[in-house]
Amino acid sequence: MKFRNILARAVLVFVLCTQSACAQTLAGRVVRVNDGDTITVLDANNRQYKIRLGQIDAPEFDQDFGRVSKKSLSDLVFKKQVEINVETTDQYGRIVGKVLVNGQDVNLAQIRSGMAWVYRQYAHEPAYFAAESAAKAAKIGLWSRADAIPPWVYRHGGDHGWMRKR
Repeated sequence: MKFRNILARAVLVFVLCTQSACAQTLAGRVVRVNDGDTITVLDANNRQYKIRLGQIDAPEFDQDFGRVSKKSLSDLVFKKQVEINVETTDQYGRIVGKVLVNGQDVNLAQIRSGMAWVYRQYAHEPAYFAAESAAKAAKIGLWSRADAIPPWVYRHGGDHGWMRKR
């Protein structure tokens, strides 16, 4: 069942995207905020989609700022109409994209408020890098901690020299 769901979402994204660009949008109401970079959206046909905010990575729930990041995202989107500019589907079957509320880029808002890192492995939006630099310089949110560990490092069990590489 899970494989069929992942396959159906992958086919949906494939059909909606061309080889050069993915211009599909999805609209709906946010019915759940899973964490600081994942939401659940219900579309007009009452279909649920798990959406991963693209190009960002928020702290894990049990990590410093994890709960705060989730609350921040919830304040921005919960029970609101959103539009998702679909980029791809990830390995877990989630739709990945830019989330907009009344034209506001929610992904960017999470970075600006120091509630998420730019996910460098996947990022291509210059404004995201600029916002992260500004939040870091102002020591906003997670940047108030000199020892903040990115979630992609935290998930693998430690800092792995992160502090020495910064």
